[in-house]
Amino acid sequence: MRIETDNFENYRKSCREFLEREIVPGHQVWEENGLVERSFWEKLGRSGLLGISVSPEFGGLGKHDYRFAVILTEELIKAGVTVPGIVAHNDVTTSYIFALGNTDQKKRWLPDLCSGKQVAAIAMTEPNGGSNTADLQTVATRQGDYYLVNGSKTYITNGINADLIVVAVKTEEGQQGQGISLLAIERGMPGFSRGEPLKKIGWNGSDTAELFFHDCKVPATNLIGRENLGNYYFMSAMPRERLSISTVAVASAENILQATLEYVKERKAFNQSIGSFQYNRFVLAQLDTEVKIARVYLDHATDLFNQGLFSLVDAARIKLWTTELQMKVADRCLQLHGGMGYMRDSVAGKNWLNSRAQTIYGGTSEVLQEIISKSMGL
Repeated sequence: MRIETDNFENYRKSCREFLEREIVPGHQVWEENGLVERSFWEKLGRSGLLGISVSPEFGGLGKHDYRFAVILTEELIKAGVTVPGIVAHNDVTTSYIFALGNTDQKKRWLPDLCSGKQVAAIAMTEPNGGSNTADLQTVATRQGDYYLVNGSKTYITNGINADLIVVAVKTEEGQQGQGISLLAIERGMPGFSRGEPLKKIGWNGSDTAELFFHDCKVPATNLIGRENLGNYYFMSAMPRERLSISTVAVASAENILQATLEYVKERKAFNQSIGSFQYNRFVLAQLDTEVKIARVYLDHATDLFNQGLFSLVDAARIKLWTTELQMKVADRCLQLHGGMGYMRDSVAGKNWLNSRAQTIYGGTSEVLQEIISKSMGL
């Protein structure tokens, strides 16, 4: 994104310098361990990279222009950093609490989330259900001044590291999608446990886990927003989450395409660079065009979001387009890297593995096409 103002450029510079200093040296260890070390989260907080849109009174930067979040994501991608955990903490969970929490909840949780002293996660997906929140089986029963929660969640980003988890629970039987509430469940609450870290094929530095609740006693004061309005809250917050994923997609596509261009100009075959073969030139010309279109699309979507005009259908369209494109670019670029691209530690190999999850979490491509087609009256 071309941003000329000093504020944006200064923020980009601070992001880049921080990542070069703090992430690049230790990231390989995090990928091997499947976990970002806890001390790093506090470094993120001290550098002003957490709680970007949260008001300063609660420890954030108060930067409501979404372009700041775009810059951070772009720099994370350029640095080769595992992104999902930071996005889940910043753009999803923290924004839920800031938007929906009452003053007491904001004072309790946001300062530690913005400083990195605590890590946040959101838990929606269950073992027997994916994108359809109407199928939730995790139940919260109100008993006086607390809820008893029973059930489980799976594929939860930051599931191991998280200290505060916004959990979708069923609090009342009703029509499809109704009777859902959001509870903040905290580390150490009786009846809350975690499974072993799940082994993914990509985004290896981002911890993912199953969560279990057996008569987990949660204070009623941890109810976020109003009871039984959880599905409405999901729909309201989904555009931001999908815009975040789309930002990752576009930045990743740009990054791997640039790396591939550099590679094909140097790599030789039959006494000429592999980028000089007509077929390869045409593949790259097509990818370059589509990625530039995606960048224009993302800039437009960001402007709409800043104006409060970015709809659920808009979010479905851009996530569908950009994440499918990211997979396409990753696949074509891996092919152009040849055998080197198939190595797990290569830039092309990592990008290819990481891109595969993008069309799944935050709403699968199939679910997004259902949303889009229904908006067309089909």
